[in-house]
Amino acid sequence: MSNVPSADLFQPLQGDDPAVVGGYRLVAVLGTGGMGKVYLSYTPGGRPIAIKVIRPEFSGDPEFRRRFQQEVRAAERVQGLYTAPVIDSDTDGSQPWLATAYVPGPSLALAVAQHGGLPLRSVLLLTVGVAEALHVIHGAGIVHRDLKPANVLLASDGPRVIDFGIARAADTTSLTSTGVSVGTPAFMAPEQASAGTVTAATDIFALGQIAAYAAIGAPAFGDGPSHAVLYRIVHEDPDLSRLPEELRPLVTRCLSRDPADRPALTEVIELCHAVSPVPLRQGEDWLPQAIAGSITERLVLPEPAKTPPPSAPVTQPSAPTPPPTATPTERSPQAPTPPGVGHAYAPTSAGVSHAPTQAAPGVPGAMPPGGYPGAPGMMPPRAPGTPGAPGTPGTMPPGYRTPAPGYMQPGFHTPPPFHPGGFAPAPPKPKRTGLIVAGAIAAGVVGLGVIGALLPDDPKGRNSASSSGSTSAGASSGSSGSSGKAQPRTDPKPVSYKNVDVTGNYYLMLADNPPRPAEDTGGGVAYGHGDVYYYHDSMFGDDRLGTANGKLVLLNNTQKGSLETCRSETRFTEKIGLDQLTNGSQVCVLSDAGHIAVATYRGKSGAKDPSTYITVDLTIWRNAEDPKESSS
Repeated sequence: MSNVPSADLFQPLQGDDPAVVGGYRLVAVLGTGGMGKVYLSYTPGGRPIAIKVIRPEFSGDPEFRRRFQQEVRAAERVQGLYTAPVIDSDTDGSQPWLATAYVPGPSLALAVAQHGGLPLRSVLLLTVGVAEALHVIHGAGIVHRDLKPANVLLASDGPRVIDFGIARAADTTSLTSTGVSVGTPAFMAPEQASAGTVTAATDIFALGQIAAYAAIGAPAFGDGPSHAVLYRIVHEDPDLSRLPEELRPLVTRCLSRDPADRPALTEVIELCHAVSPVPLRQGEDWLPQAIAGSITERLVLPEPAKTPPPSAPVTQPSAPTPPPTATPTERSPQAPTPPGVGHAYAPTSAGVSHAPTQAAPGVPGAMPPGGYPGAPGMMPPRAPGTPGAPGTPGTMPPGYRTPAPGYMQPGFHTPPPFHPGGFAPAPPKPKRTGLIVAGAIAAGVVGLGVIGALLPDDPKGRNSASSSGSTSAGASSGSSGSSGKAQPRTDPKPVSYKNVDVTGNYYLMLADNPPRPAEDTGGGVAYGHGDVYYYHDSMFGDDRLGTANGKLVLLNNTQKGSLETCRSETRFTEKIGLDQLTNGSQVCVLSDAGHIAVATYRGKSGAKDPSTYITVDLTIWRNAEDPKESSS
């Protein structure tokens, strides 16, 4: 095979393409989609990455930016074996972008278009891989919404799902009515086509479409105008006549119009293993040879740019002095390398914000040209006979170990200077402004003492100088009378709510009246801000009560839930498995906002219920404690 990358795979940059995005030097164009353009670039260590730059039409929409930021933060937590991990991003810049690992493999759409349908074993391995990817994606609180053959890449060791959750950022923006298309009609679920509720079951429908497309070589609901395809998805059955018999039960269930009738991801994986004539194991032989050859072709990448433009002008010295030869007892002078010269990566301010250990000129923390005075590796050369030069007074004693390059003593911007003879020069004479400040402080202390002497005696010491600054803090924990004495907090009256149903992966806020379950549209309830939530994972059977904004305590059977009991308990946790609860179990909820509640568990929905939920009774004491944020 030729070692020159195919022109079809890596298109050259055009005049309207940026040269650098977020400090990453762009090398080639990988593709163009409904939401943006994808470029090839490299990390500082030489690893290839794919950078998606969002179209300007979306960038100018405030609602899109808000949702895009939420989805990117959630996507950064997705670390599955069958997903392309998010490497870097900038959601606040003039044109948002997202960088993921580069996957050297064709999309399922391209592979089928060039080579037709896949054999049964390949389809089954594809299906279980995508199902496992969806489980990780759903676990992060994300619904893909745009799972289609173009978003499934075929790598040598299995499929990779990309662009998860990004389509949600474009939903309900002003662009959806201006002809900008994001979703793919042929692979939408009926609830998407009819503007219904989108859930994890929506991705199960798309998974069935993916399996059918891979096996048949065409969409299950046919091709044609978008409105015609959407009508068939909502009102007609798919054409599965060419589907292998082994796949029909699985695909038929996935393509059920009713989301409740679709199988869970665990069932999808089990059914694939059940119908496979041989054990399903991912390996480099999972794809036909023709498609595997196109993967090899994608491993030959364009060379990274060697000299990207510097991020700031560099002023070269007119006559630099060559550094002397380093000795074991002195730091080796070394001129700083101009930013961007000789490297394929020149971080901009956006790139620096994601790499705290790097700094570029012109941004906070950047090293000025020439380095800091006295910094290791930046000391000016010393002429023989001057202090600090070899063999002269002030030279480091034999055996002194030079710090490692880049080492900075904690708490210092520069290492302490070395003075001949071991004596430091006399410190400079202090400025008169220091005397003024010291006098002002002394006057303030005397004034406080006079005021304290004039106050009436307080046997408890509340008027002492040590407590003079507690008035503002005490205002939040109790009322303060004109005499200055803090009054004890009055306990709030409890408010009770019976039979509150909390759907799986929904949360409650104790401040709400009444508390109504809400869906976390960001990173999932476990990473959100709910005072109490119900987490449900059907794949691994993980059912738990939890909090993302406080602490929980499971009370013993001998304890009675009350404000006093919850305040006195210290057996804190953040999650309690439902298998630890029975009807009547009581859980103390202590939120960081200062609310305290007793949640009494009343049971869980039955197997035949259309949704999964738990029922609790709540007794809430609002503002029973100081908010945690104000404790400092």
